[in-house]
Amino acid sequence: MLSLFFAVISLLYAMVGQAGGTAFLALMAFSSLPSTEMRPTALGLNIVVASYSTWFLNRNKAIDWIALRPLLLSSMPAALAGSLLVLGEHVYRTLTGLVLLLASAVMIVRRGRVAHRVFEAPLWGSVSIGSVIGLVSGLTGVGGGVFLATALVTLNWASARQVTLLSPPFILANSTVGFVGVLFAGQFPCSDSAIYAVAALGGAIAGTVIGLKWLSQTAIRFILVAVLLIAGVQLVRT
Repeated sequence: MLSLFFAVISLLYAMVGQAGGTAFLALMAFSSLPSTEMRPTALGLNIVVASYSTWFLNRNKAIDWIALRPLLLSSMPAALAGSLLVLGEHVYRTLTGLVLLLASAVMIVRRGRVAHRVFEAPLWGSVSIGSVIGLVSGLTGVGGGVFLATALVTLNWASARQVTLLSPPFILANSTVGFVGVLFAGQFPCSDSAIYAVAALGGAIAGTVIGLKWLSQTAIRFILVAVLLIAGVQLVRT
């Protein structure tokens, strides 16, 4: 049953250019997975989902690699540094819970309008945003796509469509270095991670291909916000 939820979450997130790291953590929190397995499992699932989305978008020449360069160069070292830090059970759950609550707040205020504009993030802005999001990604296991998208759109540095195309490779890069880091830190995915990965990949393929066909973006955001809020509160209270 949990595999089905991973597939559904992956499908919904892929529709809006995300991998689903925040919701993956939420589902694992519901299933009471140990914190030592939550982070590497979430990062591994992010890699699987974002790999397909990145391949699909790159094949269609939809990714602006020039705009991504400063974001990746600043976020990847930060993600690696964060992944090498092993937090205590209570600290990790509290921090991750707060990240999930922040992600839910971000999704509530995020607008779905598509503005046709050129990517205009200044170098200092890309470096600063990349560093902060990369560190959070490594520490908790989120991909960081939802924070990247919201920051760029809120600051009017990119359109909603542009951040949808930038998020998958950003998530892939940070999750990959983060996954390597947690392995060196002695943390490993849960025993059922391969099954979850297959389910998440199926959802990602469906979500990337069909896009937003049956559910409105508002409905998807409402469902995901509810999951993140409940899981965030659960983690903070434990």
